[in-house]
Amino acid sequence: MAKQIEITDANFEEEVINSEIPVIIDFWAVWCGPCKMIAPIMEEFAEEYEGKIKIGKVDVDHNPNIAVKFGIRSIPTVLYFKEGNVVEQIIGAYPKSHFTKKLESIL
Repeated sequence: MAKQIEITDANFEEEVINSEIPVIIDFWAVWCGPCKMIAPIMEEFAEEYEGKIKIGKVDVDHNPNIAVKFGIRSIPTVLYFKEGNVVEQIIGAYPKSHFTKKLESIL
């Protein structure tokens, strides 16, 4: 069973910037209702695309440096990285098909 990776200020460069496969990062917080709505989608992606993409989660309350670096002002925000660069962004909670469409565009 594939799992999501907790991305922190400490491991961001290793897990995201230096990743050989695309990375999707879900910026979230425990108190965020819409974040809880998209969490199952990210879990499904971790299993469905295992080995093709990496799914990470950034708790914005515990890792503010990453959130500030990418200008995260609203959560949930999902950033799609390829070769260490942001190539897509989704702000807000949407159906799985919306996230899948962006994901397919970077594979």
